Amino acid sequence: MLARHCQNNLQKIAIVSDIHGNIIALEKVVADIEARQVDCVFNLGDHISGPLYPKETLQFLMRQDWVHILGNHDRQLISQNPQQHGHSDKYAFSFLNDTDLSWFRALPANTMINNQLFLFHGTPSNDTTYLLETVEHGRARLATQSEINQRLNGTISQIMLCGHTHIPRIIETSQGVLIINPGSVGLPAYDDVVPEYHVMETGSHHARYAILEYKNGNWQAELIAVSYDYKQAAEQARKNGRPDWEYGIKTGFMPCTKAG
Repeated sequence: MLARHCQNNLQKIAIVSDIHGNIIALEKVVADIEARQVDCVFNLGDHISGPLYPKETLQFLMRQDWVHILGNHDRQLISQNPQQHGHSDKYAFSFLNDTDLSWFRALPANTMINNQLFLFHGTPSNDTTYLLETVEHGRARLATQSEINQRLNGTISQIMLCGHTHIPRIIETSQGVLIINPGSVGLPAYDDVVPEYHVMETGSHHARYAILEYKNGNWQAELIAVSYDYKQAAEQARKNGRPDWEYGIKTGFMPCTKAG
């Protein structure tokens, strides 16, 4: 359900995604958002998974009058057998109670707002597929117009908001659709083995989000990078046995060797 204060006022919107339990980064991003006097906040998923501060982050999010949707890790927390969880989901799941799980279960996988803005995590039909990036030779490049259109599979909205890849981008398709990925609030680099081993890197420690504003008869978007106490977050990852996260949070790059 659309947050009450957003229903009739969508002039200036903050878009966050992929917080991954990094409450330290989130609090700095929210302070920056509040200074910009936005009308509402859209949160595109992957709220708490990871070796950082899942409980504190979830408690913060549950208090916010935001529009939230599920990311792939959120879906896995509530639908997957806990014995099948990877390290990041397993750590987050260990902090959850029935109230927390009920909050997650009430979130939609995607949502359309005012027949104009379509919110989803990966692609409109798959929360684990990259929309704007294509993996080749262990890295991700900008997807072609043809690849993006194929992944949209006929889904059309004036504006589409996605996350998942942690790479901030603003794209306009050949059909004139504006697609925004705000990047990741909490994790500026990671590696994965699907569809093959690859790294996703932003190249700095900053927490990322985006602003979408209707101004002078047009929508305009801005990608924002906020500095925060990333060393504290990195230390938390180290304490919890995740040197890959520690390095990614500190640098925005991944180590040269594959994470264990």
